[in-house]
Amino acid sequence: MNPVLYRRRRMANRIGLTLSMGAMALGLAVLLWILAVLFYNGLSGVDLKLFTQDTPAPGTEGGGLRNAIVGSLMMLALTVVVATPVGVLAGVYLAEYGDTSRTAEATRFVTDIMLSAPSIVLGLFVYAIAVATVGNFSGYAGSMALSLIAIPVVVRTTENMLRLVPGSLREAAFALGAPRWKVATMVTLRAARSGVMTGLLLAVARISGETAPLLFTALNNQFFNADMSKPMANLPVVIFQFAMSPYDNWIRLAWAGALLITLAVLVLNIVARVFFRDRTST
Repeated sequence: MNPVLYRRRRMANRIGLTLSMGAMALGLAVLLWILAVLFYNGLSGVDLKLFTQDTPAPGTEGGGLRNAIVGSLMMLALTVVVATPVGVLAGVYLAEYGDTSRTAEATRFVTDIMLSAPSIVLGLFVYAIAVATVGNFSGYAGSMALSLIAIPVVVRTTENMLRLVPGSLREAAFALGAPRWKVATMVTLRAARSGVMTGLLLAVARISGETAPLLFTALNNQFFNADMSKPMANLPVVIFQFAMSPYDNWIRLAWAGALLITLAVLVLNIVARVFFRDRTST
């Protein structure tokens, strides 16, 4: 082998590794910096009142985020209930039945458009069809907007995970006489369940901090409200409004709300990974 060419390749390899490691270190440093600032400012606002009191009026002291936390949980729960079956079943259809179907091609095209569409556009769409026509903001409209964001993520992830399942597994099920619908739901979907759950978690993580769609749909509510047919408080909008306010206690609550969203997404991912790791190892 030519020694000059060998040294040149080794030098190029070292330069590539150095640049890659530098980019990784820079990204980690920025991420740790963001987390450090978030924890430093957010922990100062975490106390019992944060979970037991509602958002305060302008110029008043104290208060918490109880109404916003409950409102966000209710809208996220409804979004998961809607997005999970729709997204998973659509992904199963695209992966198992849609290889040569024009309907599947159109579905993939629409899914890609919705994945790249700005969330504010989806919020305006829901505002036009579910808020302006009815005449009031509501938690249901907020969940509808969040569902339009979550469903494409679940669809695309489910389809990709199902396509990673070996074809020999399907052939073995067909050889035993299983119908196609049972192979798709009981064999391939079960084999890819951890990847499908990951897609669902990615969808939940994305919609947890969405503010623009909720500004046009759920709006906000200073008081505690469990009726989703009315305007409903939620953490992203409260954080958006409080962070730009001149009141110190509002800014403190905004940092605490941002910390709650970050910790919720982190805990959700950790619990899901540990759960599925234990299931697959047994």
